[in-house]
Amino acid sequence: MERRKFIIDNSIILGALAMAPASFSIPKQFLQGRDFLSNRPPIGKRTFISDEVEKIIQEVRSSIADKELAWMFENCYPNTLDTTVDYEVIDGKPDTFIITGDIDAMWLRDSTAQVWPYMPLIVREEKLKNMIHGLINRQVKCVRTDPYANAFYKDLSKESEWKSDKPSPGPGVHERKWEIDSLCYVVRLSWHYYKMTNDRTCFDSDWDKAMKLIVKTLRTEQRKDGTSPYYFIRRTTAMIDAPVFGGTGRPVKPTGLICSMFRPSDDATMYPYLVPSNIFASLSLRQLSEIYSSVLNEPEFAVECAAFADEVDAAISKYAIAKHIDFGKIYSYEVDGFGNRVYMDDANVPSLMSLAYLGAHRPDDSIYRNTRRFILSNSNPYYLRGTAAEGQASPHTGKDKIWPMGIILRAMTSLDSKEIAHCLRMLKKTHAGTGFMHEAFNKDNPDDFNRKWFAWANTLFGELIIKIYHERPEILSGNIG
Repeated sequence: MERRKFIIDNSIILGALAMAPASFSIPKQFLQGRDFLSNRPPIGKRTFISDEVEKIIQEVRSSIADKELAWMFENCYPNTLDTTVDYEVIDGKPDTFIITGDIDAMWLRDSTAQVWPYMPLIVREEKLKNMIHGLINRQVKCVRTDPYANAFYKDLSKESEWKSDKPSPGPGVHERKWEIDSLCYVVRLSWHYYKMTNDRTCFDSDWDKAMKLIVKTLRTEQRKDGTSPYYFIRRTTAMIDAPVFGGTGRPVKPTGLICSMFRPSDDATMYPYLVPSNIFASLSLRQLSEIYSSVLNEPEFAVECAAFADEVDAAISKYAIAKHIDFGKIYSYEVDGFGNRVYMDDANVPSLMSLAYLGAHRPDDSIYRNTRRFILSNSNPYYLRGTAAEGQASPHTGKDKIWPMGIILRAMTSLDSKEIAHCLRMLKKTHAGTGFMHEAFNKDNPDDFNRKWFAWANTLFGELIIKIYHERPEILSGNIG
């Protein structure tokens, strides 16, 4: 599934495009003052077409005064549907497998996040609703295959490139990095699908078994007796690609928090209690409690989920929040229960910045507000300022690269129109002429970027534009600069 290069009505550029390598991008001087033609695949080569999504593209694009920004939106918002969806009916049930982009595997986290901007439209289009229902069914299959795995193949006979990992990935598993958020995203998708459609058919016996396995796995990873069946060893020169101590991670003091051996960036945690992921887990447990109480009529399991969430919340309050010397009470990123903590944030979801986006905090909550000020300061070792842009980074991409996702989430959680416009200007300035978002770009040179096909970042950008369209349309109708 190759991206189609956009065409500008200029004979010089057309000639260059004809001979361009895969990494080719249009220099910024050729973009200014030009008409922008879609960089989407031809209709016949798109992997899924939604009439409602197409209507939204036309509606929102027509409201954006800046031609380049409008072009970026049209390219990015439908990118998941255009390039990553494999939908069919299996054994009478819809089934949707969604690759992450340039990696031919489905992440539980990414697949939910990739379709998230389309969720408001499923009440208006049966075809789109069935596609989301199919993703729920596929995620259930994945969880039941291996609740510790983060990424999967549809072809059970496909051999993982990480087959030398210990334990080796089983059939259908791309890799098995234990990340709390992978399971949370499964719950998030199911809960919101039901809330929007009132369709309870997704809550079948397979779904029930998967959800109870999720809760069991989260319970196990509280490691109250100091043990876990999970370990992960990889032959690699990247020190962040596997936990220390034989793949078991650093010691923790049992607190009620849940251990996560990896962050949503797929990097190993430093301290196993990853705070934003624990907050996400609490949200997911409460969503499960509601489903089992009001829909499935299993009050005992509903109470168990709610009590588990209460336990995690109490531990977060006790161990994850501390008074920073400059910012007051803020969240730590990781803790170990012994009093050790990491002050940083990683440009991903869940992250500390994304807590307001996920619904864990209001943007004006004092602890969140203090934490957000810290994240956007020089006190955060992974907040970078360069000649091209400023924004959140990640250990995953080194010391010099900013994540567009971090800039997008900053705008998503902002209450300040000037800050939102500033974020849009940076995103417009750093797409390297491609019209798409990337995983990361060099803070001083946007042409030096990671991942030319990263569907989650693309659709998240589309979600941001739609949010601004509904809440602050004057930003889009004005001059972005």
